[in-house]
Amino acid sequence: MKEPLVEGSEAAEIRPGAKPDELEVFDHGFVRLDAAMADDLSVVNGARVSFAVRKDSIDERDKGLIRFLMRERHGTPFEHNSFRFHLRTPVFVAREWMRHRIGSFNEESARYHQLGGDFYVPSQKAVRTQVGKPGSYSFEPVSEIVATGAIDTFRRVYDQLYAEYLALVEKGVAKELARCLLPFGIYTQFYWTVNARSLMNFLSLRNTQAAQYEIRTYAQAVEHFFARKMPATYECFVEFGRKVP
Repeated sequence: MKEPLVEGSEAAEIRPGAKPDELEVFDHGFVRLDAAMADDLSVVNGARVSFAVRKDSIDERDKGLIRFLMRERHGTPFEHNSFRFHLRTPVFVAREWMRHRIGSFNEESARYHQLGGDFYVPSQKAVRTQVGKPGSYSFEPVSEIVATGAIDTFRRVYDQLYAEYLALVEKGVAKELARCLLPFGIYTQFYWTVNARSLMNFLSLRNTQAAQYEIRTYAQAVEHFFARKMPATYECFVEFGRKVP
């Protein structure tokens, strides 16, 4: 099985984290598999219960069953498992992520505590220009001068806005109001619990060239953990065109 992290330009933005089951993403982000009740056997037993059969281990015949279920798009057996991720992303990535409603979310609250000053600053290769019409955009790199200027602007504006935010909080302005100054590039963190079927739906939409670069990079890190926990299911997902069963 191919290692999903080595495919595509996003790989350079993903690094091993300081903790087990963690990958660092971009400058201040991470994808951490916090817990999982997920394996290929959960798919097999979810399907074989139709015949009052339960397996304790998986064999080649069971892998063939998973392949059949994926090919014929019998989806419910892929729902009897659970992944719990702890994620740290820029706010704009989190907002895209939370549009995937088949899952559970709990997010850091800027009403209850003062946010840290970590912001997403794109790498030079991530600064791009948008070409085309809505629904059919393509993205091209910009010149080194434009990229460097854009990165400088990100940093300058972030520093200014965060300083103004801290000043308001120090004067006693409620955090829930002061946070309105902060841009989409500030980092947030959240927990996401999802089953394999919904996870495949997320990956089919977000780990694709049509997705925004930043969320695509996070999706690639998520895909690494899916492939590791459910290798037979993952191989079939890839084989049959990354379509959700």
